[in-house]
Amino acid sequence: MAIEIEIRKFKDMNLTGGTVLEAFPSVGLVSTIASSYLISTLELDQICALESEHFPPVSMVYSTKPKFPARIYAREDLKLAIFMSEFPPHTKLHRPLAKRLLSWSMDQGCRRILSLEGLPRPGSHDVEPELKGVGSNDAARAELEKSGIEQMKIGMVPGVSGVLLNEGRWVGFNVICLLADAIPDHPDAFAAAKLVEGINKLIPEIDVESEPLLKQAAEMETYINTLKEHARPAMSEPSVQMFR
Repeated sequence: MAIEIEIRKFKDMNLTGGTVLEAFPSVGLVSTIASSYLISTLELDQICALESEHFPPVSMVYSTKPKFPARIYAREDLKLAIFMSEFPPHTKLHRPLAKRLLSWSMDQGCRRILSLEGLPRPGSHDVEPELKGVGSNDAARAELEKSGIEQMKIGMVPGVSGVLLNEGRWVGFNVICLLADAIPDHPDAFAAAKLVEGINKLIPEIDVESEPLLKQAAEMETYINTLKEHARPAMSEPSVQMFR
């Protein structure tokens, strides 16, 4: 039986010609950290929630308000939307989530998706993380070249990001995956800041500084670890980890 991903709309916004960021948790939580920082800094509003029987039965509480564990934030004047969540979806959800995200983006008239990912690397913060990109089609690859972001020549992109690249190629939709080297099993704000730098190059209109993100690293690590502990009992499948 097909897995259904329901999108519940709270608010209408005109996002025609805009960009959608996909930010489900990844290695080093780089996508979660980067997206949370952008949502806060750019003051995006929540416009939709994602719901499925296969999502963990939790409510995320922020400023006394309950929120679904997977949400869409947006800002109309920037023509920007962000899909984000605090839980990594089970592998069986990767394809339905990617296809739902792609169909929603196309329905909104958006012109591209930027998918944020982390690539595991050994070492410490003494070595600056690298940033690479992969484009689903010629137009997406041309954007990467114009922005000066190095393109991955050989490798593998996992999860929702990988499915988005494949589906984007299939239907001719612009999907760009940004990948930053990240330290596994540790919230890596340095790698997240590298993603923000890449987003600035691809969306110069927003021009978000990444330096404040590094200053907030310790506070963000405590916050994310707290979420991890609170949500762990709600995960119904022993094989699913709240954070990778």
